[in-house]
Amino acid sequence: MRLIAAGLGARRGGREVFTGLSFAVAGGELMAVTGPNGAGKSTLLRVIAGLLAPVAGAVTLDPAPSDGIGTECHYVGHADALKPALTVAANLKFWRSVLSGKGSIDEALDAVGIARLADLPVATLSAGQKRRAALARLLVAPRRLWLLDEPTGALDTAAEAMLGRLLTKHLVAGGIAIAATHRPLPVTAAQRLALGAAG
Repeated sequence: MRLIAAGLGARRGGREVFTGLSFAVAGGELMAVTGPNGAGKSTLLRVIAGLLAPVAGAVTLDPAPSDGIGTECHYVGHADALKPALTVAANLKFWRSVLSGKGSIDEALDAVGIARLADLPVATLSAGQKRRAALARLLVAPRRLWLLDEPTGALDTAAEAMLGRLLTKHLVAGGIAIAATHRPLPVTAAQRLALGAAG
């Protein structure tokens, strides 16, 4: 499997964020996307996920999924996408249903180290615990392409090591991961894409 971006251009709020961006990431590789605020890191992830249409170029997976690239993507953005009033387990059950997943909620929570919090409302969790719960979505509905926006945000040292284990297992299985980050990642990136300052 390969993710291929050819001549990508994107605009946000009427402003050109990047143009002429091309790269390829193979199965088993992690690509780190770096650059200052406003350089287009989050925008790039949203374009790859199909949440934002590029103004130029295209993103493809080879081999091409029959239902489109979105069916192969997990996008974990800045927001944790969790309903505060629902329990951690109920949130994962919701996402597993939306994403047509079949993974075990108990196993996912155990893997991210918050199994004991399964029955607590998300509103009672710390920022780091919420981030762990968001990362558990990756496990209840496995997909080949992980798009992670500042994945180490709010994570302590132990949680970063947990993320490293999840990434390693995903990559060993032939998955692709692209992470927009300001901080070092817990897994060595096979390649780096540095985006320049905006404006």
